Amino acid sequence: MSLSSTIVKFLTLPLTTANYREQPRRTLLAAGVDAFLLGFLVIAIMLLSVLPGLPPLDVVTDYQPKIPLRVYSADGALLAEFGEEHRDFVPIQDIPQVMKDALLAIEDSRFYEHGGVDYRGVTRALVADLTGGFHQGASTITMQVARNFFLTREKTVTRKLTEALLAYRIESALSKDQILELYMNQIYLGQRTHGFASAARTYFNKRLPELSIAEAAMLAGIPQNPAKRNPAVNPVRAKARQMLVLKRMLQIGKISEAQYDEAVAQALKVNDRQLFAVHADYAAELVRQELYTQYKGDTYTRGFNVYTTLNAAEQNAAYNSLRSNVLAYDQRHGYRGAEDFIELPDDEDERDDAIDRILAKHPNSDNLIAAVVTEVSAKRIRAEPASGDTIEINGDGLRFAARALQTNARPDQRIRVGSVIRASRDGKGRWMIGQMPDVEAAFVALNAEDGSYRALVGGFDFARKQFNHVTSAWRQPGSSIKPFVYSAALEKGFSPATQVNDAPISLPGGENGQAWEPQNDDGYDGPISLRRALARSKNIVAVRLLRAISPQYGRDYLQRFGFDPAKHPANLTMTLGSGSVTPLQMAGAYAIFANGGYKVAPHLIQKVTDARGNVLRETPPPPVRQDEQRVIDSRNAFIMDSMLREVAHSGTGALAGARLGRPDVAGKTGTTSDAFDGWFAGYAGNVVAVAWMGFDQPKSLGGREFGATLALPIWIDYMRQALAGKPLSERAPPAGVSFVDGDWMYDEFNSESGIKTLDFDAPLAPTIDKIMQPLSGG
Repeated sequence: MSLSSTIVKFLTLPLTTANYREQPRRTLLAAGVDAFLLGFLVIAIMLLSVLPGLPPLDVVTDYQPKIPLRVYSADGALLAEFGEEHRDFVPIQDIPQVMKDALLAIEDSRFYEHGGVDYRGVTRALVADLTGGFHQGASTITMQVARNFFLTREKTVTRKLTEALLAYRIESALSKDQILELYMNQIYLGQRTHGFASAARTYFNKRLPELSIAEAAMLAGIPQNPAKRNPAVNPVRAKARQMLVLKRMLQIGKISEAQYDEAVAQALKVNDRQLFAVHADYAAELVRQELYTQYKGDTYTRGFNVYTTLNAAEQNAAYNSLRSNVLAYDQRHGYRGAEDFIELPDDEDERDDAIDRILAKHPNSDNLIAAVVTEVSAKRIRAEPASGDTIEINGDGLRFAARALQTNARPDQRIRVGSVIRASRDGKGRWMIGQMPDVEAAFVALNAEDGSYRALVGGFDFARKQFNHVTSAWRQPGSSIKPFVYSAALEKGFSPATQVNDAPISLPGGENGQAWEPQNDDGYDGPISLRRALARSKNIVAVRLLRAISPQYGRDYLQRFGFDPAKHPANLTMTLGSGSVTPLQMAGAYAIFANGGYKVAPHLIQKVTDARGNVLRETPPPPVRQDEQRVIDSRNAFIMDSMLREVAHSGTGALAGARLGRPDVAGKTGTTSDAFDGWFAGYAGNVVAVAWMGFDQPKSLGGREFGATLALPIWIDYMRQALAGKPLSERAPPAGVSFVDGDWMYDEFNSESGIKTLDFDAPLAPTIDKIMQPLSGG
């Protein structure tokens, strides 16, 4: 008969009154022996039932930590993390001793002495509970590893016995250092953070070796209750727990009295800044999408590190420039009223709950803080944000919304108690009323030589709207398309000195059979050179020019710059920007003028590594260029560059040259009909950048708004950072061009074949007819 069956038979024997009376009177010792035997038999049965169901240990013996996807700038700044768990895996030999000492002091001071279950610790914990002394948990580090990897937290005898058995098995399979390494990298420490290395970064913005004794003790106190004892959520409880850790470290001799006193006195600065110091949400999302296409769910757990081509300082400059100029536009066009409204209950607790609920629908947008108005007059607003601190706005801070504070304000605009408003601080820390803008914007900058992204901002607020306007917004380019028509005309015999009649023109083919009569924004100048016409963005000249080279040739020519011909009409409106482009397309197209005639392929990812640093993929350096790789003639690029510099110094983009003070600044403004879109595309040195502003549901940006007022300021503010310390870009004239009569032209057109004047009021000359024939391959 087996042991288990014997035990079962013994425990199930009937204990009747009769046979009980037949037994001799028991002594106290005999009763104690019986109780011990009964307890032993019960434990034996539980062991026999638990042992067969113990899980295999491969999850700890072959530990694969879930490490998130991390995205970095080219200069090493962390841009984003994607994954449920924030974790940095650190080998045990790289974990500083002070961190190990602090943890073991509070969690398992006899870790290196016991075999997995610390019976002395269990006894000490029981005595402490009975006497009210210092409490230390009875679970060892090994038992916690068993629980974290294999078990639930239910408090049953069976679960505790299973935990102990697993602890013994883990101790037999792994060394002490391996067990501690597992624990210190796996344990949850609040704020979606796992492991002490990640916790050091989350709470103190430090690497593990940089932690002080006080900081290490603070982190060591979190595992007992990470939801309530982490310093970001409850600094008071976290401080109390830290003091227990420090006392225990002193008690067991891990720190001296002097170190203890110093640690107690140290005021800790818990990180209240954003985890990511660089604003690059749209770029990080592009990376995430690309990695997920290849690795699916493993993207978020295998610890991939993606190094982008973005420059951290330039990325932040682009982000700040876009937001500040969007808000400046918004300020110019007036206060629209409160975002929302709620009736505030009289009961204080109910009122706080109501404020929390409505503000959850209106999250903060960086420095635009949502708050509920609790007091209001014409001279002061008091409001409660989600943080609970009271915001007070007065004086100049109310100016933007002054009309909404008047008693006769429109009901839909009037600010009253219960209104949800936005507030932000000015440079002196004073609160000012603001609002979330309706308008959107986008900005992208590339290295014109190799196409690598330097900065990308796909919209005003990624949390509000994930749509990436840089890559996905198809918008009319307005006059920013004109340089490509001018570039096409250079191949047909025109030059910057060609004179064109800037006079009203009436052409058949308009709507409803009426004539089409395009107009300039600034009147008519009569004969004007193409150089000045582009600088001043003359619509009539651009129409005459495209008519001369033919719309079909112009549209075909656009393909050289990466534009989709299907997105552009084969008629004269194309030269005024009636087609559709994305900001990214525009940046790639202008890069061709910037780099001397070569098309570049924009790319964001420079390198991908796994969790151990092995390179999985790397973008090779661009090959040495050959002339046959050009998409436009080097002469064309040189002449267009000179014309675009003219735009940026004496034309519609003159603010760029004046503000940046560099002769190599070049670019073109763009404003669509009724100012639905505002653009500036340009470059200096090897940086090409495009800024755009408009409404997602197209409507006028205002009768006094142009590309020069909307997009150009964004571009300038970014370029100020991007060009700082960079040398001027000088271009030597390529072979085959000559400076004749005050301007550049192709050598072959420095004769009768070149077009000196263009006037569509007169018949086309035969030479022009001949030049208008499309070039082969065009």
